[in-house]
This record gives sequence, C-alpha cells and structure tokens, in this order.
Amino acid sequence: MTTSTKQAPSSVAARRRMPGWGKAVVALVALLAVFFAGLRLSVLPGLRDLFGTDTHDRSGPVLLKSIQDMSRYQAASGNFQVVVDLEKDSRFLPSAIRGTRTLYVGAGTVDAYVDLGKVGEQDVEVNGDRTSATIRLPHAALGKPALDPDRSYAVSKQRGLLDRIGDFFSDNPGSEQAVQELAVQHIAEAAKESELTGRAETNTTSMLDGLLKSLGFKEVKVSYGT
Repeated sequence: MTTSTKQAPSSVAARRRMPGWGKAVVALVALLAVFFAGLRLSVLPGLRDLFGTDTHDRSGPVLLKSIQDMSRYQAASGNFQVVVDLEKDSRFLPSAIRGTRTLYVGAGTVDAYVDLGKVGEQDVEVNGDRTSATIRLPHAALGKPALDPDRSYAVSKQRGLLDRIGDFFSDNPGSEQAVQELAVQHIAEAAKESELTGRAETNTTSMLDGLLKSLGFKEVKVSYGT
C-alpha cells in the first residue's frame, strides 16, 4: 500500500497566501498611487489646497547705504540680445559622464552718457552780448550692461551623470552665473562696436542747443574731446 504525497489544494493555497504585512504594504502602495493620481489629474481638487505651499517673505528692511550726486546726462540706451552656447567637457571622460552644455538667451541694455561734471569754466565760452555760446564736452562713454532677468532665459541644459550628482549636493544647483557673465561680456563688446556713443553725443548736442536757445542764445556750438 503506497501513501500519496499529493497535497490538497487548500493546503497549497494556504502556504502561498500572502502574509499580513505584505497585504498592508500592497494596500499602502495602492493608496499612494490613487492619491498622487488624484493630485495629478485634479480628480480630488481639495487635496491640492490641503498640501499646497505657502510663500512667506521674511526679508529684512532695505538699508540705504549711500547717496551719490549724478552729473551724467544719459543720452541714449541700446537694447541687445545674444544667444550664449557654453559647453564644458572633460578631457578623459565622455560628455554623458562629465560635461555640461547650456544654451542661454541673454537680453540686456547698455546706456551711453556724457559726463557733464567734467566740464570746467575753460570749456564754456560766451560772447559779450550773450548771444553765442561754445561748449566743449568729453566724449560719450558706455555704462555697464544690465542683464534683464525677465527677458533672459535658459533654452536647454545638458549635464553629465557626475554633474547631476554634484548638483544634488550643491547649495546652488543649476547655477546660470557662468552663462550670464558671458552674456554680459558679449553685450558689452557689441555695444562698443555699435553707434551708441555717437547717438548719445548727437542727442546731447540737441539737448544743449534747445536749452540755451530757450534762454536767448542765437548760436550754440558743441564739440567733443579734450
């Protein structure tokens, strides 16, 4: 007489039955999946407000550090835009492992001015009956470029694996300081090659001509240079 070793289906199912902690984990995962799906699809609108973020401005008061008297006549302003393509590669590693490439659109302004504070008494000549005036002014100069954050933006950023890991531990991940400095440099060079200073001198001449003639002068001559 042989004894059968075949187990009953009920006993096999009992052994394969999921333990209690496993059911709890599955239930928790399913609950979280439904929860985040509801947030994503806005099926549960109240949850967005419940777990939303609040913004608090805890900035300190603005301190006035100094006041400077301005003697510059801002005679012209130029708007510039440049596309910066900055790539940094490692010598011995592929770009997928170590390297960055940022495509950045930088927009900013450069002002051109004439420093009237450098005009001395010897630079102004007026005839006896105060009908003619001759004024010598310094050449127009360019101010520092001012990058406009509202019109400047990164088009794309590509980073290698090691750079991504470094950004994870960085206090300032994804910093755009390098491309911003390069954009300012290119804008400054473009301003030097433009006719911005020439336009500033023309506008300054027109301003002084209209001002002095309104005071009774018949002839006004304005020259530039030392």
